[in-house]
Parts: sequence; structure tokens; C-alpha cells
Amino acid sequence: MSKIQSYIHGAVVDHAGTELPFVSPVDLSSSGVLIDAPDDIVSQAVQDAARAYQAARKLPTADRIVWLAKAAEAIEAHASEIGELIIRDIGKPRRAAMFEVGRAAQFLRVAAAQAQSFGGESLPLDVTPTGAGRIGITRRVPYGVVGAITPFNEPINLLIQKVAPALVVGNSVVVKPHPAGTRVALLVAKLFFEAGLPAGLFNVVTGDRAPALALAGAPEVSVVTFTGGTKAGEALIRATGARKFVAELGSNAANIVLDDADLADAAVRIAAAGFEASGQQCVSAQRVIVASRVYDEFLALFVKAASALRAGDPEDPKTDLGPMVSLAQADRVMGMAREAVARGGRYALEPRQEKCIVSPGILVDVPRAAGIWCDEVFGPLVVVERAADVDEALRLANDSPFGLQGAVFTRDIARALRFADEFDVGSLWVNEASRFRLDTYPFGGVKQSGFGREGVKYAMEELSQLKFIGIRPVL
Repeated sequence: MSKIQSYIHGAVVDHAGTELPFVSPVDLSSSGVLIDAPDDIVSQAVQDAARAYQAARKLPTADRIVWLAKAAEAIEAHASEIGELIIRDIGKPRRAAMFEVGRAAQFLRVAAAQAQSFGGESLPLDVTPTGAGRIGITRRVPYGVVGAITPFNEPINLLIQKVAPALVVGNSVVVKPHPAGTRVALLVAKLFFEAGLPAGLFNVVTGDRAPALALAGAPEVSVVTFTGGTKAGEALIRATGARKFVAELGSNAANIVLDDADLADAAVRIAAAGFEASGQQCVSAQRVIVASRVYDEFLALFVKAASALRAGDPEDPKTDLGPMVSLAQADRVMGMAREAVARGGRYALEPRQEKCIVSPGILVDVPRAAGIWCDEVFGPLVVVERAADVDEALRLANDSPFGLQGAVFTRDIARALRFADEFDVGSLWVNEASRFRLDTYPFGGVKQSGFGREGVKYAMEELSQLKFIGIRPVL
């Protein structure tokens, strides 16, 4: 049986460790075993990255731009191979998998372009009398070794969103991917190396929780960037200690539909946001809050839009929802649906499970204590709730410990601006659903949804630091 093992200094490392089953959610067949990297292998990967950083730190930015450009070409050349791994290992439908691969290549090129204008500034020191005759400048400098811990749901996109900014500003990076995304991460690291990236600048350690904690706690790691659940983030923060930690954590995205909205448009967009990717995205629509006056009309349209989505074989280009990442996750989501009904909720559209595939589920009259209202579902379940007015819609939208990205549908600019001021999220879309994201704006959360921002320029800022240089010219 094939072993899935760590990649250090441009080569796969044969190492011992606990063997974890690697099962495809598509047909529950085994694709080998994943080796949980022990502490000494994590240390080896980090120390190798530290040496590679020191060797490359004085290379010009132009070299780093070339690395990213060539990596983008390599990813495009191997798009089919990467896409097949995403389909097989994650269960993502083919159409979405291939879109993700293209997005990753595009991100690399945008990061390379951003590097051409990324830098510091000149400071007017003579604004105080003691600063007269002196010159001040700032520069952006790398941290050193970046520890990147990535999720399964977008195994190449969210990997590249961390790796590209880290490398182009001068760091090295050690990645610990989610088990289900490991084969994608290993292939991408190999493609970077073959495209000309110096060995050691992009290493991968395999496994589950233990190597993630070891990576966060490694003394050579200067900054940790993590995308995943809030509880996992809290454990990693404790392991990281007094070092920088960038986190995109849990979510429970609210989408608000006011009584002046285009209801048909909102229904289609929110259905896609709630159910495509099987709801396994941090910004998937989970709570839909609808003005009472249009509640019944919207709910009928929403059920129709959700029912039109096709759940099934991820290899079929027409499939919208493939299997969830594992049978355990599919069972968990169905359990949350049953719990909500047991507490008094009702199905407007009942979800169905076939192994790892869960069809769209829409629930109404759900009490606030139900997990589907107050927790992160990370699956294809959406609760629809009515609001008497804008005040109640805002109160319900903010009734969450999370605040990543939200949405409001309205034609009224004054109402939209009120949500911009009072809706506690890191990002807000007006007349676009919560799952919509572009890589060029700052993306991150408030409250328990994390801290720091991603997006090309903003991730580059997070993964570099300002250094001040003051000069007193002597003639």
C-alpha cells in the first residue's frame, strides 16, 4: 500500500510514524496510508527551511517573481492531474475542481505583479524639531520561516494563498496540509521545485494534529498562518506562543434579504452559496434572514433554487454537490439536521444522505439553541428565519460568535450602508451572496472568525514586517 510522506529539500522523505487511513469520499476506497510526521521530521523540515531562507534571503525580488511565474506555468501544465486529485481526495465536483486549479495559477501571477510595487515609504521626520536634518524610510522585510497550516476544502487555492505571498516577500515556508489535501500539497511542492524554486524554500510535512502543533511550536518558525476551525486555531495559538499568528477561523455566514430585494436573484445566489461545495466553505451561507413581508415568497424561490442543484458523482461536469470530505462529516451534518428538528425546527427541504453525499437541506422555525443556528455547520444545511424589520434583521445577523463574511440584498443604498456600519463581519457583500470572494481585497474575520487578512497584497503585508531606517547625513 502506498505511503503518503513528507517532502523536504526537494525530495520525499521516507520516515516512520503512525499510519492514518487515506480514504476517498467518492467511493470509500483506500488510496494508501498517510504517515503522521513525528516531531523529528517536523524539526528536520523547519531547520531545512531556515537554512534555505538564509541562503536565499539576499536574492533579488526579480528572482522570486520568476519563481512564481514558472510555478503558475507548471500548475497549468499539470492542471488535469491536480484536478483529478482534488476530485478523488476531496470529492469536489469536476467543474469546481478545475476552476480552483486555474484560480491558483492566476493568484501566483497576481502576487508576482504585486511584488513589483510592494515596499515601504519615506517618512517626514522634520515634523518635529528634533527630526530636522534627518531622513526616515521603511522597508518590508521577511520574517524567516513561515509555518502554514491549510484546510481540505480548497486544497490548492488556500495553499497557494499562503505559499505565494510568503515566498515572494522573501520567506521560506513549511506547510502542514489537512490530511485530505495532502496529495495535492505534495504535488504542488514538487512542481515548484521542478520549476526552479530552490530546495528547502517550500517543504511539506504530512499528518494530522500532532505535526501541526509541532510546526506551530518549532522555535525556528517566526510566523504561523492557519485556516481552519476555531477550536483548532485556539490550540495552535497556544503552541505558537509569543509569535505572530494569522488566522482565518470558523464562520456562520448570515445572508439578509430585505423586502425591496430582487428575490429571485437572491434565492439563486444564496442557494449556490449555501450548497455548492457541499457547504464546506467558511463563507458558505448558513443563516438566511428574510424580511417578514417577503418571507413566504422568498422561501418558495429558495427551495426551488436549491432543488435545482444536482448532487451526485463529482466526475460529472453537471454535478453541483459532490460527496462531503468523509463519511464521518456527512453523518455529523445529518445529525445536526435531526437535532434541529428534535428541538422544534421543520424541513422546508429535507436533506438526504447516500454515503458521503448529502443533498441540500433547508430548515425553518429553528430555535436559537440548535447547533445549525449557533455553531458552524460546514455542510449543506441552511436555516431560513424571518425578521420583522431592519433592526431585527441586524440583531439576528449579529447573533453569532463569528463574523467572517456576510451579505445583504437590498436596492436601498441607505439600508446597505447601515449594514456596512452595523453588521459585525470582516467583509460584507451587497447584492452578492456570502460565498463570493475575490483574491484582491482584504479577507478575514472579526470576533471568533480570526484576525489578520488574506488577499494578495494583504497577505504579503501579514507575512512581512516593517523595518525603519533613520539617517542623519554627515557632510
